[in-house]
Amino acid sequence: MYGSLRAVREDAMRSGVFVGGGGSDHAEAQHLLLRLANRHGLIAGATGTGKTVTLQILAEGFSAAGVPVFLSDVKGDLAGLSRPGSPEGPLHAAFAARSAKIGLPDLRYAATPAVFWDLFGRDGHPVRATLAEMGPLLLSRLLDLSEAQEGVLNIAFRISDEQRLPLLDLKDLQALLVWLGQNARDLSLRYGNISAASVGAIQRRLLVLENEGGAQIFGEPALDLADLLRVTPEGLGQVNILAAGALMAAPRLYATFLLWLLSELFETLPEVGDPDRPKLVFFFDEAHLLFDDAPKALIDKVEQVARLIRSKGVGVYFVTQSPADIPEDILGQLGNRVQHALRAFTAREARALRQAAETFRPNPAFDTETAIREVGTGEAVTSFLQTKGEPGMVQRTLIRPPASRLGVITDVERAETMAASPVAGKYDTPLDRPSAHELLAARAEAAARAATPEPAPDADSPGSRPHSRARRYTPADRRPARAAPATLTEALGQAVLKELSGTTGKRLVRGILGSLFRAR
Repeated sequence: MYGSLRAVREDAMRSGVFVGGGGSDHAEAQHLLLRLANRHGLIAGATGTGKTVTLQILAEGFSAAGVPVFLSDVKGDLAGLSRPGSPEGPLHAAFAARSAKIGLPDLRYAATPAVFWDLFGRDGHPVRATLAEMGPLLLSRLLDLSEAQEGVLNIAFRISDEQRLPLLDLKDLQALLVWLGQNARDLSLRYGNISAASVGAIQRRLLVLENEGGAQIFGEPALDLADLLRVTPEGLGQVNILAAGALMAAPRLYATFLLWLLSELFETLPEVGDPDRPKLVFFFDEAHLLFDDAPKALIDKVEQVARLIRSKGVGVYFVTQSPADIPEDILGQLGNRVQHALRAFTAREARALRQAAETFRPNPAFDTETAIREVGTGEAVTSFLQTKGEPGMVQRTLIRPPASRLGVITDVERAETMAASPVAGKYDTPLDRPSAHELLAARAEAAARAATPEPAPDADSPGSRPHSRARRYTPADRRPARAAPATLTEALGQAVLKELSGTTGKRLVRGILGSLFRAR
């Protein structure tokens, strides 16, 4: 990247991820300390002020230090992380001049080890989760359910756990809701009211989700989080890039998926305390989508995730246009900040700008509010945690140029990167294991057979005539017959028993948002 790879890594471990700075009229070099990178952060600024480039250079720096990264590619230009920049590029002269100004005369280009992911499986490896992993709270948020409808959904998940009916994909939940509606009278005595109107409303929302492509997202093989935490043999952290362009057409799905992924990381990763560097850095782009119209219960859980997940070695960085997009309780936990320019054309924007300035530790050399108005593209107001964890004094910082390509890649280049991926082929073929849909269908079939009377045997049939000779008794009659499944339901139940006692079964009773809803 910049100089030799070993030098970059050693510099990052000693000084932190280099962000920018330098120049005669700017602050000195600014670094994000690796051992404090799990204290979370914020990248904010108006459209076109350079947030994407800041995200890109931070991903490069973390990767060079051996830290895996997860980020969303909303506009398609972060895919350039997978390719090196070029000295023949149109911006090379400007990049070289900026490098010299901030104290990096040796500008070298390099790619990062990138892996592409896509919930719809078009521009990356498919990403799937089971409904059991998603849980009723996040699914209610995704479907925008009312309180009564959310209650019915919670009943469905509870019955799924108690009756061993695994919820893996949409058709499992749809079948279970039909069964709930058919048995609502009996179930309501124990679990509370299950109205046909609520069941029908949930079914309609599931149909809309299915029409939007949501059926591809739920199922197996589910994402293995270990595939996001890879480090190359050369010691580079893998950069996981979620293709989110098409996903932006369903913003609620986008926000819900990223929150689910955070909760899964919290549930799965062990406690590590304060490591010398994070185990993963998670960039939540377009973070306002997570909080728009979100109920307080969900925001409270996001705050819990942000507060607790740092002990698992995960740093979460919210990327948005204005700090006002982030609830105050969560904003207070974001210690590392890069604030690009904010515009103030309305009274509301002026208040947001003033509030953003007040969150920084003042610098007597300049007025923070004025600086946030004036910084140009590629420049930012920054504050990073210092060695003792205290906020650094606010500085005006020139962001360093990226070493990887700035911009989009071709379809051929994307295909080449996916073919060389360490997870190539692992998630391509969906699995359809026996689950709630099949088990309930078997129950219905067995009940139908039981309700149909056996025809009476014909008097002249061989089965109706008495035996002409006594049946010979053999020692085999003393051996009990091998128990066979009485019904198709029982057979399917035996087939999934092993699965229920394994990973999927454990996830069925995991609860909502992992351990956050259980005693730790």
